[in-house]
Amino acid sequence: MSAIERVWFDFGGVLSPPIDALFDQYQVKTGIAPLALQQAIAEVAAELGVPPLAPIENALLSEDEWGRRVELALLAQAPPADLSRARLRRFGEQWFAGVQANVHMVEAARTLKQAGYAIGILTNNVVEWEPHWRPIVGLEGVVDLVVDSCKEGCRKPDAQFFDIALARAGLPAHANLLIDDLAGNVAAAAARGWQTVHFRDNPQALADIARATGVGALLAQGEPT
Repeated sequence: MSAIERVWFDFGGVLSPPIDALFDQYQVKTGIAPLALQQAIAEVAAELGVPPLAPIENALLSEDEWGRRVELALLAQAPPADLSRARLRRFGEQWFAGVQANVHMVEAARTLKQAGYAIGILTNNVVEWEPHWRPIVGLEGVVDLVVDSCKEGCRKPDAQFFDIALARAGLPAHANLLIDDLAGNVAAAAARGWQTVHFRDNPQALADIARATGVGALLAQGEPT
């Protein structure tokens, strides 16, 4: 086994589809265009002086209050958005409905667990969304540690968030491997001494994880079936 002892998976964009795909799926469900929704989300965050999803990922606002503010921002657009099919105050329930896990990464987590690695999830997420996102990955019994921004008051790429994860894992930085799809998160982890894999697609990520961990069985999981 390599010097790595724990492998951390990002949720959105690694264990689940990338956020752009989720915005597209949400448009199918509600009719709200991704750009319009992203603009409204950014405006709500700007009022608090934080990055776009930080109001809910850091639990600064409840899902209900955040949804109410997003509603108002969408209605203030020209033309105002049609919200007749949207349930913004219960956003997570609608956002995650029908979302499928990235089966290649889920199986990678299982394979790494069998190979003796500890498995964690390091996620920017939302208190009220936990009942919706955790069943998607279905890794109970595999993942033994979840560090979630909404419970810590900070989020990737904040240095403090990585330090909290290290304290929970009880490991030095170099013994942790983060798999994340956002370059900023990868860079922040690397700056704290973590080992990293920048997820771009399944074959690339599986090859990089196999190289880092020495678990060659991962390579076959990325081959087309």
